[in-house]
Amino acid sequence: MLLAADRHITHIDLDTFFVSVECLRNPKLIGKPVLIGGSGDRGVVASCSYEARKFGIHSAMPMKIARRLCPHAIIVRGDMESYSKYSHLVTDIVSDTVPLFEKSSIDEFYIDLTGMDKFFGCKIFSDDLKKKIKKESGLPTSYALASNKLISKVATNEVKPNGQIEIPYGNEKSFLAPLSVAKIPGVGKQTAFLLLKMGVETVKILSEIPIEMMQNLLGKNGTDLWRKANGIDETPVIPYHEQKSISTENTFQQDTIDINFLNSELVRMTEKVGFELRSQNRLTGCITVKLRYSNFETFTKQLTIPYTNSDHVLLKTAKELFAKLYERRMLIRLIGIRFTNLIPGNYQINLFDDTQEAVKLYQAIDSIKKQYGEKFLMRAVGI
Repeated sequence: MLLAADRHITHIDLDTFFVSVECLRNPKLIGKPVLIGGSGDRGVVASCSYEARKFGIHSAMPMKIARRLCPHAIIVRGDMESYSKYSHLVTDIVSDTVPLFEKSSIDEFYIDLTGMDKFFGCKIFSDDLKKKIKKESGLPTSYALASNKLISKVATNEVKPNGQIEIPYGNEKSFLAPLSVAKIPGVGKQTAFLLLKMGVETVKILSEIPIEMMQNLLGKNGTDLWRKANGIDETPVIPYHEQKSISTENTFQQDTIDINFLNSELVRMTEKVGFELRSQNRLTGCITVKLRYSNFETFTKQLTIPYTNSDHVLLKTAKELFAKLYERRMLIRLIGIRFTNLIPGNYQINLFDDTQEAVKLYQAIDSIKKQYGEKFLMRAVGI
């Protein structure tokens, strides 16, 4: 078993990824306050440039407020096709260069360089990779080298944009100590507010609270938070494998032509796979509907769509495909749904046209499903 002192983990983050891609496509945007997202008053900011952040703008902020804070900001709707292309390009660069890496999102990577310090030097290697990504993709990056994923993630956020840092083994607690508790991954607004009410403003104060007290206060999450505050993280770098698809299908006990039942099954299955997609922080760019008739003939129809994982888009497309596919009016034996062209990404980054209300609704629905099970809450038509 490797000791913490022997581990060398580099976290690489593509700086303001969506904005950087838009600047490559349109150099006139460089140095300007840029907002990525829906242009309507009810839209939200999916991403913004550092120039826009100076005005207090941040991701998930209502676009109406962002425009009020910075009236001269340039609003770009966003293009998931381009973001996917650049994400795959950087993934290929990393894959060709390093022995083991984890792609944690569309624009973040953890790289395990354990053992490389004996032969080449982890800091030198990380510097060279940063330069290679810039040269071959044009995208700026920030990185941090540390003994575990937690420290490397937090440190990367501290040196953005276009920064680099190494936190030597043994310096984890001193690095975290002066930071706000809100800087710890996994600390949401409610937990941060609770800690601030207790007078716990910095990670140093948090790390000094007895673990038993943290357990009584937050249960298992209290233990995890105490470990993070003390710089402890044994989470391994999970080797990256491109998942090809997410799907589900249902073979009926009795062949049916009941169109209402078929539609309800399609809704139920699409919601099921959509929830799985969001749980894995993925987006899909292609939907396929599958039908098998009672004579065992099987037909499929698929459609390429802008990358998404929102149910209202997935359901609309699935229903349209089913309507085009079900032409023979024969008894149906099986129905299935499959999402392909998967890329890493959470719901927030796909909200170029959605409203703040829609964001909150999806977050609330998924929170309930994660807590009580996906069957606890579903559309009435899918019951």
